[in-house]
Amino acid sequence: MRFLILVAALAASAAEAQVRLPAPLPSVQLPALQQTLGGLDPRNADPGALQGLVDARRRAIAHLMRSNRRLIEADPDGDPIVRGEVLASGLDDDMLSRWTARGFSIVSTQTISGTDLRLILLKVPGDLSTKAALAEMRAADPQGTYDYDHIYLGSGAPPRAAGTQAGPAAPAAATAAATAGEPAHALIRVGLLDTGVDGTHPAFRDSDIRPWGCAGKRVPDAHGTAVASLLVARAGAELYAADVYCSEPTGGSVDVIAAALGWMAAEQVAVINVSLVGPKNLSLERIIDALVARGHLIVAAVGNDGPAAPPLYPAAYPGVVGVTAVDAHRRVLIEAERGPQVMFAAPGADLKAAGTAHGYVAVRGTSFASPTVAALLAAMIAAPDRRASLDAVDALARRAIDLGPPGRDLTYGFGLVGMDSP
Repeated sequence: MRFLILVAALAASAAEAQVRLPAPLPSVQLPALQQTLGGLDPRNADPGALQGLVDARRRAIAHLMRSNRRLIEADPDGDPIVRGEVLASGLDDDMLSRWTARGFSIVSTQTISGTDLRLILLKVPGDLSTKAALAEMRAADPQGTYDYDHIYLGSGAPPRAAGTQAGPAAPAAATAAATAGEPAHALIRVGLLDTGVDGTHPAFRDSDIRPWGCAGKRVPDAHGTAVASLLVARAGAELYAADVYCSEPTGGSVDVIAAALGWMAAEQVAVINVSLVGPKNLSLERIIDALVARGHLIVAAVGNDGPAAPPLYPAAYPGVVGVTAVDAHRRVLIEAERGPQVMFAAPGADLKAAGTAHGYVAVRGTSFASPTVAALLAAMIAAPDRRASLDAVDALARRAIDLGPPGRDLTYGFGLVGMDSP
């Protein structure tokens, strides 16, 4: 997708000053992944360590399915899905009646705010496998949209203490303006679709967290808390934090993601960070398309399956702002995905983020790069608006540091943002 560079760099820089960006965390070693923070050079790195980074998501998938065989199975490509459930959209009442007469039962129905998109979750009848049910539905109704209820996972190495619990009672994030003592300003409004956030952490003392999910219960988790702390940093934010996991085995499924996105659409949240990855899903694609058309910006991590891996979603959907990660030396992480879905690069290693017990942890992965880009964009957009969203992306691209071949490339996109120039 081409974006015209329309907004002056001076105005864009003023917006960037409102967001305090992650600072490097030098001398941190993750015990399980030696030399993976700052200084992991593909030319001399241990092949086993590199493969371990790339295989992390697949190991997580295998463990998830082994531990929850009654609830989760694999689709034909090996990706996790909720067992015995199919998502449908674009159905009229007659077609829906046909499926209920066939033995399908309605689990839930939801309509995305501001659109006519109705998403229906159906339970497969006992005489069919999930795969056979999906094939039957697609054959009988080519006009409808049917897919598995895929489960999406985080896109970064799990946060590790690794000696980072000691430190200041504030995020390692600052801009020159912040350290100069600028006065307080209005909070940016930004969305987060992830695991639960520990809102009691000191990292969020200047933020207003508005949670969603888990039937009103708080289920804080390390991944969501870390990503959120990088998203709000010291500048603070009005953070719409949707927990799509709630510590449930089937957490991160498309039907829950859809409901969270619907909530953010209803709340008019313009920029939504998604540090989750998974396979292409037709139902999720329709929802993303609808939100992008309404002027929302979906900022998503491109994933850590390696440079030769197939694209991961939602980052690879048209109109989504895909983000890759670099280390403190501005080298792309060896495990980061490459391709046309990459729009920006941001710091994604040599960082510390909010952890459990009000401490700070070392983080690595594209999960932890996308919140920087989301925060920068949210500082420029007050409400969903298609033209304003395009202009904001253009402004960010204009001031990105070009690290690869001249112009946009498959590794760094338009270039690096969120890291001070030398």
